[in-house]
Amino acid sequence: MAGSWIEITAADGGKFKAYVAVPKAGHGPGIVLCQEIFGLNGFIREVADLYAEEGYTVVAPDLFWRIQPGIELGYTEADWKKAFEYFQTFDTDKGMQDITATVKAMRAMPQVKGKVGALGFCLGGRLAYLAAARSGVDCAVGYYGVTIDQYLGEAGNIKVPMALHFAGEDKYAPPEAVEKIRAAFAGNNLVTIYGYPGVDHAFARTGGMHYDKPSALMAHHRSIAVFRRTMGPHYDFSALWDKHCEYEFGTRDVDATMATMVPEPYVNHVPTMTGGVGFQHLRRFYQNHFIPKTPQDTRLVPISRTIGEGIVVDEMLFCFTHDIEVDWMLPGIPPTGKFVEIPLVAIVKFRGDKLYNEHIYWDQASVLVQIGKLDPKGLPIAGVETARKLVDETLPSNTLMTRWAESAGDKG
Repeated sequence: MAGSWIEITAADGGKFKAYVAVPKAGHGPGIVLCQEIFGLNGFIREVADLYAEEGYTVVAPDLFWRIQPGIELGYTEADWKKAFEYFQTFDTDKGMQDITATVKAMRAMPQVKGKVGALGFCLGGRLAYLAAARSGVDCAVGYYGVTIDQYLGEAGNIKVPMALHFAGEDKYAPPEAVEKIRAAFAGNNLVTIYGYPGVDHAFARTGGMHYDKPSALMAHHRSIAVFRRTMGPHYDFSALWDKHCEYEFGTRDVDATMATMVPEPYVNHVPTMTGGVGFQHLRRFYQNHFIPKTPQDTRLVPISRTIGEGIVVDEMLFCFTHDIEVDWMLPGIPPTGKFVEIPLVAIVKFRGDKLYNEHIYWDQASVLVQIGKLDPKGLPIAGVETARKLVDETLPSNTLMTRWAESAGDKG
């Protein structure tokens, strides 16, 4: 997604540039994106593009323009030295005036519809916090904001939803500082503070030495939840997932299936590691190894569905006759003609109104037992019983536990 640049007028009459990323709809709620100490570099523009894909119009102002316009640093030792020099020179109050001017400009932009939130990383995490106190934003998210504890006198001014993410091993926002922040917001139900044990500062910076993907993904999901609940946009994720499944298993239309997904999606069937990453790889998988290699009598029986902000978790029974070689579930095993019923869980994530990824889980041992390829004798595994007990909880429990009878007299 290619962004563009605009010019914003500061409160004192100066001019500074800002990077703008707009969602495919051409408009959306706004996010002012506050930079790290490295300027408007590739990472910040990448974040702007990501949130545009989520449905937001993102404006990232050049907050170092008063020091030197257009600063864009990498992460070499020399760049780090320069970045810290800029950080020490940076005037927070002037920077906040520029953020406030950016928010004002955004509210007049045709690409911004509705509310405006703030998002920031490192120095920008502090500024996002202060934007909630000073700049009139409707919500804020800050990642490992440095020296927020020195600005807690403004905590009482924050009356909008806010999430703050902190790394457990962060020496720039150390545990003692985070505890002060927690204490300051102990009675404010609008503010949530998340800790990420075992990770360091900048754990969400892709490509960085401290990047931690699980923590970054969790933090992003929590951040999106704040923005969506406060500002929208709101999508019917349940209907989007149903339509995707209809194209997969009903009409069996590869192109329609791919059209429900982001430009570069991925699918992972966890037990067999089948699926694909990226459009071309995944389309090849759907075209040749999934849609035509799924038995015609396949049924998906819903058990439960949990819907969150940008996520659907489906629990179902997956039923089929093994009358063809099922490349994605039973690769290399000729048809046995056996009927299979298994519990299956799909964890589906979205970006904006498109499906981004699927993680699909099932008990492969149960499948192999049901088609006669695995003898369950002496092993703690079961066949179709796992599916039957899922829909009838009164069926016996603990039948695989050889010592279950020993506790018969214990009533708990």
